Amino acid sequence: MFSGWNWVAHGFYLLLNICTLEVSGGLVQSCGHIIPESPVLALGSNFTALCILNESCLDFGNIYANQIIWKIKNKVVPKEQYREINRTVSSVTFNDTSSLATPLTCNILADGQIEQNIYGIAVTIGLPPEKPKNLSCIVRQVSKLTFPMTCTWNPGRHTFLDTHFRLKYRWPQENFPDCIPKDVNNSCTIADVQFFVNLELWVEAANALGKAESDPLVFDPVEIVKPLPPHNLSVNSGILPTVLKLSWENLISGAVMKLKFNIRYRTVGDTNWMRVPPEDTASTRTSFSVQGLRPYTEYVFSIRCMKEDGVGYWSDWSEEKTGITTEDKPSKGPPVWRIIDASRSPASWTVHLMWKALEPFEANGVILQYEVTVRAKSSLSNPPEKYNVNTTNLTLKLPNGTYEVTVIARNRVGASPPSVLLIPATNSKAPVKNVRTLPKDGKLWVGWTAPNSYVLKYVIEWCLVSNSSDCIIEWQNEPGNAQGTYLKGDIKPFKCYLITVYPLYADGQGSGQSVKAYLQQDRPSKGPTVQTKKVGKAEAVLTWNHLTVDEQNGFIRSYTIFYKTIDGNETAVTVDPSKTEYTLSSLTSDTLYTVRMMAYTDEGGRSGPDFTFTTQKFGKGEIEAIVVPVCLAFLLIVLLGVLFCFNKRDLIKKHIWPIVPDPSKSNIAQWSPQVPAKHNFSSKDQMYPEGSFTDVSVVEIEADDKKSFSEQDLKPFDLLKKEKSTSEGHSSGIGGSSCMSSPRQSVSDSDEGETTQNTSSTVQYSTVVLNGYRDQTPVQVFSRSESTQPLLDSEERSEDHTGGGDSTTQRQQYFKQNGGQDETNTDKPCFERTKQITSANEGDLVGFAQLQISGQGSQPLGLGLEKNTQEAALPDILQTSIEGQTMRPETVEGNPPSADEMPKSYLPQTVRQGGYMPQ
Repeated sequence: MFSGWNWVAHGFYLLLNICTLEVSGGLVQSCGHIIPESPVLALGSNFTALCILNESCLDFGNIYANQIIWKIKNKVVPKEQYREINRTVSSVTFNDTSSLATPLTCNILADGQIEQNIYGIAVTIGLPPEKPKNLSCIVRQVSKLTFPMTCTWNPGRHTFLDTHFRLKYRWPQENFPDCIPKDVNNSCTIADVQFFVNLELWVEAANALGKAESDPLVFDPVEIVKPLPPHNLSVNSGILPTVLKLSWENLISGAVMKLKFNIRYRTVGDTNWMRVPPEDTASTRTSFSVQGLRPYTEYVFSIRCMKEDGVGYWSDWSEEKTGITTEDKPSKGPPVWRIIDASRSPASWTVHLMWKALEPFEANGVILQYEVTVRAKSSLSNPPEKYNVNTTNLTLKLPNGTYEVTVIARNRVGASPPSVLLIPATNSKAPVKNVRTLPKDGKLWVGWTAPNSYVLKYVIEWCLVSNSSDCIIEWQNEPGNAQGTYLKGDIKPFKCYLITVYPLYADGQGSGQSVKAYLQQDRPSKGPTVQTKKVGKAEAVLTWNHLTVDEQNGFIRSYTIFYKTIDGNETAVTVDPSKTEYTLSSLTSDTLYTVRMMAYTDEGGRSGPDFTFTTQKFGKGEIEAIVVPVCLAFLLIVLLGVLFCFNKRDLIKKHIWPIVPDPSKSNIAQWSPQVPAKHNFSSKDQMYPEGSFTDVSVVEIEADDKKSFSEQDLKPFDLLKKEKSTSEGHSSGIGGSSCMSSPRQSVSDSDEGETTQNTSSTVQYSTVVLNGYRDQTPVQVFSRSESTQPLLDSEERSEDHTGGGDSTTQRQQYFKQNGGQDETNTDKPCFERTKQITSANEGDLVGFAQLQISGQGSQPLGLGLEKNTQEAALPDILQTSIEGQTMRPETVEGNPPSADEMPKSYLPQTVRQGGYMPQ
């Protein structure tokens, strides 16, 4: 709302101005004005302005001085600063013009309280100029005859006003036009001056607030000349190798002024300048010979000049020129050192001689070759060995001993002084002590404590220790009075160096003392990799390898092992850096642990990879403590069982292994049914007279084979029928029939899988009858048969048969070996199976069985042979039996029968002399 009324007021103000204008003589006049008009005021001074109204405006607009309002940049000045002088004049006063700004306007409130601008002025505030100071002038030579002069001064403070400077100068009797600066306010150049006349000059500064002048200067311009530098400088070699001659031209005439010179020089590549003494060049000249230079060295030269009496200014340095001195013989011999390898042979050395190339200022030219002389100190009569080499090393194989090595460097001019190295047989002299290192200013400082003896010089030997490269030895010599030095080689940070200090004496050397050092350390490149060497129930042995030198980046100060369970807190253990093994204790059994390891240097540490392991469930000896007692208890039980079985062996044998009676000891051998016993079998010798028979087998004759025999031939088998019928009703005793029990299948049966069944419950017997020889009474012998009826206990003992032998001897049982029959035959009655055997003559004991003739090389002969053999042999045997003769068939020679042609009998069914052959 307020801003809207302002716009209205400004519009009315413009309209009022237009209406109140009076045209007089073609000029537009306002209703008033301000005095002073556009004042320039000093900063901080008092100021009063008056606003005067015109009389014509008073009558027309009814305007008076009490209605005037003063403003600074549209900001109303406080009314306390107003003063109404009369009805047409109003003043405003400012005690400090630093707060005053432009424009300053005079305004009036017309009818309706409309503000109208009457007049305005621009106020300029500044400072008066200060007195110029430090006025100085210099005459700069620009050509051989032109000498302009430039003067400079200090203009003083900033005035905030337009200030003008003028350089005024004059001769004592003549004034010159002012020199007005261009684009600057602190210097001005006079085009040309005259020498040998005093000149007065000063500086004037002026602005709207005042004027100021500097102090005047009076001088002869020749005293402030800065000449041009000498030109056409040249450098030439002199006769001597340490001298160079310089030549040049001066650009200022000697008639104008006399000059003196400065000469500076340096070697190429160096930044430090050397100067010829000023007194040597304090007079006018155009050449000079510089002496004391190094031979065969390239130098850079420059020259300048000034007024001889030293008044004025030095010229700029001339352009640089280079020159090189001539060669001279080397100033010193090359430093020499050695490395001795005595590991290959204890009686000889491999000596590696090495020396440093001379510095250019020492070589004084191009080194053409080195002359090496090796002399054995133990045998001075032998001539020394000399070698000429172009390199800085030489390898020799020498016997153990003391040697003196001399090295000389030679250039075009001559030879250097010899460098001598003594190689003693042993390093028996005193060594240095307390070798130490210190990084300092980007270099590695090495210090030591000198021995008490006089030392000729020291040799500091060092090499970079690395797993990826060999230790390449570098070395340097230091004087005998030194106790510390900086290594001069290229020492790298984060690398390990092996530093060794040797003291050299006039008659030998001391052993080297070594120390490892780093120029700068860092934390390791990687951490150690930890593994388990042994894991127990509550402990684990951890092992690791030391970090390589390239991975350490500093001295390893400690190791820290961190281990934890999956959900447990991490535990830290600090380990000595020399260790490679540590045992963690107080662990939980059967638990998974995670372990890692950190290596620390002075700059920090780095962790290795994580490793997991699981502790054992049982500790050492716990399993043994369980297993050993169990095993001992088991062994004790077994031992007790064995002892029990041994004590009860008879009982166990009776239940598990029943006693099988020996048929040879049975009383059945003492009787024979229907045949009186004519022999006394009191002993086995009588029972089995030697030579009667040896081997007996049972012969099985099938019933179907009867048709091949005549009725007369089959009569001898009738007795067997009768005895069999008698035994059917009396099947008891040893010779009892097996008809009361299931007959046992022969082991020769085709069913081999059942050959071993029921053998423990079956007593097998058979009857063998031999015919008497030439009408002699035959002897009846029993062999084992396939009877399931066990023997009686009374029959096992002869004393039990004394009373009942008569009834027993009345009976005799004959048994047939049930071989070669089908399993269906086992269901037939015993009588039918007995019919398969033909009865013998009642007067004779018929015992056809498979006869096996004893004798050397005898082979079995029986009815189970091939068919032609059976047909030929069986009638003869039967015929012989009828006639009461016993036949002993001879051994049948020929191939033995095959498996299919063997007799189907229980084998081996044999009787040996004095006993029986068990199954």
